[in-house]
Amino acid sequence: MTLVLASGSSIRATLLRNAGLDFAVDPAGVDEREIERPLLEAGAGPQEIALVLGKAKALDVALRRPGDLVIGADQVLGLGSTRFTKPADLAAARAQLALLAGKTHELHSSVVVAKGGEVLWSHLSTARLQMRALSDAELDAYLAMAGSAALSSVGCYQLEGLGIRLFERIEGDYFTILGLPLLPLLGFLREKGEIHP
Repeated sequence: MTLVLASGSSIRATLLRNAGLDFAVDPAGVDEREIERPLLEAGAGPQEIALVLGKAKALDVALRRPGDLVIGADQVLGLGSTRFTKPADLAAARAQLALLAGKTHELHSSVVVAKGGEVLWSHLSTARLQMRALSDAELDAYLAMAGSAALSSVGCYQLEGLGIRLFERIEGDYFTILGLPLLPLLGFLREKGEIHP
C-alpha cells in the first residue's frame, strides 16, 4: 500500500516530506467550482465546502488507486459570509487583498484520508488571520514583489514567505494556514500503524 497525496500543492508535499513521510503525488481531477455550486445554492458555509472538497479529492484518487491510502485536502477562505477562491489575475488579487486589508478573515482547511470508495477519516481546522491596513502603494509594492505567486493561493499570499508582511495577528495552527492540518493527520497515521513513532 502506498500513501498518496491527492494534490499538486508544493507546500503540502513539502510538509509531508519534512515530516519524514514516504508518499506519491497524484493530483485529483475534480472540478471544484462544479462541486461547490449545489453547496452554495443550499447555503453551505466555507467550513462545509472545505470538507466536501477535501473528501471529493481524496475519493477521486482513491477510486483510481483502490489499494492505496489517499490524502485529500482543501482550503477555503471566508470573510464573514463572503467566500474567496484563487484570483484569476493580478488585478483580481489586488482587489481581493484590498477587501481583506484591515480585517480578520478565516482559513478553513480540511484533510481527508480515503481508501477505495470509503472515507476513513477527516478533520477540519480553522485559523483566524488579521491583515493589517494596507495603502494603495503598499498593495502595489507587495504584488510587484510577490508576482504570480499571489495567484497560487486563495488569500493571495504565502504565509511562509513574503505574505507574512501583510499580517498583524494570527490565531490558529500554522499548518492549517498552510492548507494541511498536519498534526491531526500524523496522529491518524500513527493510529493506523502507517508511521512510527
